[in-house]
Amino acid sequence: MNKSTFFSGQPVFAQLIGLIPSHLVTSLSAKHEADRYYKRFKCWDHVVTLLYSSFHNCTSLREVITGMEASYNKLIHLKLTHLPRRSTLSDANTHRTEAFFEALYHRLYQHFYGRLPDSRGGRSLEERLFVLDSTTVSFFSDVMKGAGTYGANGRKKGGAKAHVLLRALVDLPHLIYITEASRNDRIAMDRVALSRGDILVFDKGYNHYAKWQSWTEEGINWVTRLSDTAAYHVVQERPVSTEEQKKGVCSDQKIFLGAGTGARQITVRLVSFYVDRHKKIYHFLTNNFRFKASSIAGLYERRWAIEVFFKRFKQSSPLKAFLGESENSIKIQLWCAFIKDLLLKVLKESLKRSWSFSNLSAMVRHHLMNYIDVVKFLNNPDKVKEAMYKSPPPSPQLLLFAT
Repeated sequence: MNKSTFFSGQPVFAQLIGLIPSHLVTSLSAKHEADRYYKRFKCWDHVVTLLYSSFHNCTSLREVITGMEASYNKLIHLKLTHLPRRSTLSDANTHRTEAFFEALYHRLYQHFYGRLPDSRGGRSLEERLFVLDSTTVSFFSDVMKGAGTYGANGRKKGGAKAHVLLRALVDLPHLIYITEASRNDRIAMDRVALSRGDILVFDKGYNHYAKWQSWTEEGINWVTRLSDTAAYHVVQERPVSTEEQKKGVCSDQKIFLGAGTGARQITVRLVSFYVDRHKKIYHFLTNNFRFKASSIAGLYERRWAIEVFFKRFKQSSPLKAFLGESENSIKIQLWCAFIKDLLLKVLKESLKRSWSFSNLSAMVRHHLMNYIDVVKFLNNPDKVKEAMYKSPPPSPQLLLFAT
């Protein structure tokens, strides 16, 4: 196999940016008036610049700009209208609305993964499963309120919190909402919009009985854990088969959850399940009375998928330094990190060879400005070395003057 098989007319970075339909950027910039006060540094230029920074894990404005200047001849494929100065990029990060970048992520998600199966034809459990949780990114600037206690100097490190609704089928956020780290997780519950029959799994932090009841009325199934301070009383003991007991089911009960009477209580199902490896009994709540009790415990175990996603996201996008200290700038950089993760996910699914996400991210970063076909290369990375060894050696350099 000749090494030219892996050659591409565009560097790897241009191939990844090419996954973003330009008409999405154009329509969203018009909708949010994101180009209104910019004569040269347009939204497309801003997106490309910040994705360059994210893929390279740049830690300063100087690193971003000098790196792009050094690779400018390789960026001409991307239809950049203007290569910014540091001050221009800093001003754009501060003033261009982060709502544009938020909308861009969600439109890209819909473009690649938004086509849901027809519910009338029946959907598998995997297609209906969603997980809700949040992760915090801390930084030394106190521009956004962080969580936790104050330090000895009376100051608290800032932090941003990403509230994520993960779609289990594609292992990508179906919804992201970024706030200050000090905000309660429950504020994201009002933004969750699912279809009848979907299954939502979340932890004890989302303790909101009225919202749980609302989801029940909408036909959304949910599974969570019982809070240690929850008040309830048992209405009915449901039978537990011998097979279910062997799996770890201790009890299956119908309960009234909540203090007081009437509207302050909701009717739910309480499943107690013994996990042998932890030597502990866990108590799960759900509004679904049809699934087996062991299936309820299994659904909650699937919540771990979002922890794996958070680990993947933070490893591929360290976010140890930000390109600005304004809240808008921090949110924009986070949105671009999520867009980068989505593009890598799209690339990963186009490959025949199996790659771990961390290795894939590293390979892309190392070859970002190389002119290779990234799909062919990642499908057969060993063939590149073989082709290089089999190619004829370069002809000797002729001397202009005899020595």
